Parts: sequence; C-alpha cells; structure tokens
Amino acid sequence: MTETKRYIETVGRRKTSIARVRITPSAKSSFAINDGMSAVEYFKTEKLARIATEALKKFSVTSDFVVTVKVSGGGANSQAEAVRHGLGRALVAFDATLRKDIKKAGFLKRDPRSKERRKFGLKKARKAPQWSKR
Repeated sequence: MTETKRYIETVGRRKTSIARVRITPSAKSSFAINDGMSAVEYFKTEKLARIATEALKKFSVTSDFVVTVKVSGGGANSQAEAVRHGLGRALVAFDATLRKDIKKAGFLKRDPRSKERRKFGLKKARKAPQWSKR
C-alpha cells in the first residue's frame, strides 16, 4: 500500500443479505459483527462462523486487522456468505496481489441466486396444480 488509509470499507451481498465490512490494519486482530458480537456469538453455529471468517484465515495476510461488520437482511447462511464476500473484496483492496487466489476460491463472486417469486395460477414459482381431465 503506497498511501496510508485509516480503513477499507467494502460491501458484500448474497440473496437479500447485505454486509458492510470495514477492515483496519492493527497490531491485534479482532472480529466484530453488529455492535461487538463475535462471529461465533452472532452466527450460532461453527460452520457459519467459519464461512464468515474464511477469507481471513485462508489467505496468508501479513498484517492483523480489526474487522467490523454490519450485516442485515436474509437468513443466517446468506449473511455469512455476504460477510465472506465483503471480506474478500476488502482484502483485495488492501493487497491487490491476493486477487488471483481470492478469485479462484470464489470469494469475489456475488452469488445472485435467490428464491423465484410465485406466479398467479401456480402453487409455487413453477409448480402447477394437478391436471384433471374432468
């Protein structure tokens, strides 16, 4: 990094979840979601906490970061993936040489798949009522 910045702020998205991720280079590392909760406290399961922090742990980043996240919308799984997306973007903004590895891992891809809306005349998005001849 040629110029010194206080922090890097990026946005991660998945389905209807939006995560605002802010990373600040620091001497100690910490991870806080929605007003100071840790990843394990917020996401309840170890799997979702691991998904959220995967971008930091998977790539050898030379410095430690204070990570603060504001996440809203969607369910727990899509929120965790939105946090991972935002973290991946922030790490690329911090160190552009990581882009190739982070992109290969799929952390820069905004996964747009979401639930399809229900259409009138159908029971669900595509499921039609049972056809009867008479």
